[in-house]
Amino acid sequence: MVDRFEAGIEADGFGLWAVEERSSGVLLGATGLNRVGFAAPFVPAVEVGWRFVRAAWGQGFATEAAGAALSFGFDVAGLDEIVAMAVPHNERSLAVMDRLGMQRDPDGDFDHPRVPVGPLRRHVLYRIDAPAWRERGRSP
Repeated sequence: MVDRFEAGIEADGFGLWAVEERSSGVLLGATGLNRVGFAAPFVPAVEVGWRFVRAAWGQGFATEAAGAALSFGFDVAGLDEIVAMAVPHNERSLAVMDRLGMQRDPDGDFDHPRVPVGPLRRHVLYRIDAPAWRERGRSP
């Protein structure tokens, strides 16, 4: 997995980064930016994503880390728009997207081609562009 992360950073100048708790140095998860690597109506696109250990949920780590990734994407990488996606019942991730100022794009909802047919296949799409991110003050 680390090799994949490093290859993305080498190719695009961005990718996924490890997230550690400042006080302890404990690895909590990862966040960052990835080019969407599957066919969908909204592709080409760059996605902000996050994954954290359950013990880190509800403490603001995902919002803080994803906000830093968005700032990097817009201010350093010069991206125009960044998307995020999740299954409709992933209320915690949807709340992070809302706190980041991302807007739901119901017309962009899709069946994820890399997920088997079943309850996890349908995904909702959120978007934010650089002007909207800058307008909100660049922080969650």
